[in-house]
Amino acid sequence: MTDTNRVLGEVAAILQRFNTAGRTIGPETDLAADLNIDSVAAMDLIMEVEDRFEIDIPINLVSDMTTVADLVTLVERQLEARGGA
Repeated sequence: MTDTNRVLGEVAAILQRFNTAGRTIGPETDLAADLNIDSVAAMDLIMEVEDRFEIDIPINLVSDMTTVADLVTLVERQLEARGGA
């Protein structure tokens, strides 16, 4: 089982680089609408998340992410599939 708050904190820290509007980042934050993350920025984001958590995120799952909570859930699933947090 992963620690959701730890994962959320680390994901939020990564997202700060993309947070040019200075918005508060929480689970409900919309990656595209609130943080203006387009497809190119999304790939940079995914690479950073993969490096930070030492996971691989299948490219076909990236299009399903709309909120920070979606990204956190995806990270948690990949960590659990890997065998631990």
